[in-house]
Amino acid sequence: MLDFKQKLENYALLAVKIGVNIQPGQTLVVNADIVSAELVRLVVRKAYEAGAKLVKVNYSDEVVTRTRYDLAPSDSFLEPPQWQADELEDLAKKGAAFLSITSTNPDLLSGVESGRIADNQRISGQTLAPYRELLMGNHVSWSIVAFPSASWAAKVFPEASPDQQIDLLWNAIFKATRADQTDPIQAWSQHLDGLKARCTTLNDNKFRKLHYTGHGTDLTIELPEGHIWCQAGAVNGKGVPFLANIPTEEVFTAPLKSGVNGKVSSTKPLSYGGNLIDNFTLTFENGKVTEFTAEKGSETLASLIALDEGSAYLGEVALVPFHSPISESGILYYTTLYDENASCHLALGAAYAFTLQEGTTMTKEQLQEKGMNQSHTHVDFMMGSPEMSIDGIKDDGTTVPIFRDGDWA
Repeated sequence: MLDFKQKLENYALLAVKIGVNIQPGQTLVVNADIVSAELVRLVVRKAYEAGAKLVKVNYSDEVVTRTRYDLAPSDSFLEPPQWQADELEDLAKKGAAFLSITSTNPDLLSGVESGRIADNQRISGQTLAPYRELLMGNHVSWSIVAFPSASWAAKVFPEASPDQQIDLLWNAIFKATRADQTDPIQAWSQHLDGLKARCTTLNDNKFRKLHYTGHGTDLTIELPEGHIWCQAGAVNGKGVPFLANIPTEEVFTAPLKSGVNGKVSSTKPLSYGGNLIDNFTLTFENGKVTEFTAEKGSETLASLIALDEGSAYLGEVALVPFHSPISESGILYYTTLYDENASCHLALGAAYAFTLQEGTTMTKEQLQEKGMNQSHTHVDFMMGSPEMSIDGIKDDGTTVPIFRDGDWA
């Protein structure tokens, strides 16, 4: 059994060597909440030991963030963060790697006037679009890991005492990320090999459509010609492998923007803009959300769908078996980074260029012509269930079972 210190060392090592896979002479940019300083310091050390030229740390603070939303003037949220966009884009073009360490309180902005949140999301999305396009096209290495804040741990384990909550969440994170294993690098290598095999099978079948049924869902999703099934292990523009998020259990591709029809029901809450959206449905017609309902967070869901033209369309289709390790833990994490790896999910917003053959070499206009959605946002929501069935439909009408009862067929 490894002690906490060794598990944390393993976790930092995974972030640096498997996540962003820092290279000698490369710059690493770390974006993190101030509560995660203990992990950040380990990451900085591991990165320099791996040969990093410079590690630049950008700290945020959820208390400061909430104070701004409560007290700043409304026009503050219409001010483009151009200074931030310019810096990030410049660093990305110079080949930096980017690591985000998230520890967000799912209810951070509960009670904040929705217009402020929507304005900030829209303006930030527009201003940071060139930087995010470099990430979503896998031109640079990027990754996301989590750090358990007290507010997040309390949300996940409300029945435990405050002293136990952090420990419980750390143990869950270490297990889900394989940081509790003596050779976590090798464990991840084997796991990614399994996901690659799933992608190969799906790509060989060249499905034209997917048909989802179960738990209030009856949805047909067309796939664009030349789509590619991928997993989170990717290769950047210089041919260096990296892992976009730790943990990961998914394989995914892009839908045809105009080819989504039917109704989908959520199976887990969605934390968006510091608010929870729960028990919601979306109805699609020719790709676009035409109706929606939500038992909680209806206003927040409406602002997400209306963020821009592309936010009412899908940009990702992801398959995760119900009997994945994170799902079997029985823990609801209230963060997409973990909950998306316990459930099949879809994403409203932008499609990843690399999920289309030669997509990373195409212009935005060419990607649009191929049916790839464009948006300033990309928000995953969970819709998998133990009852989920998915059929793949080929060009000749042949139907192949992909999922039955929530698992691979």
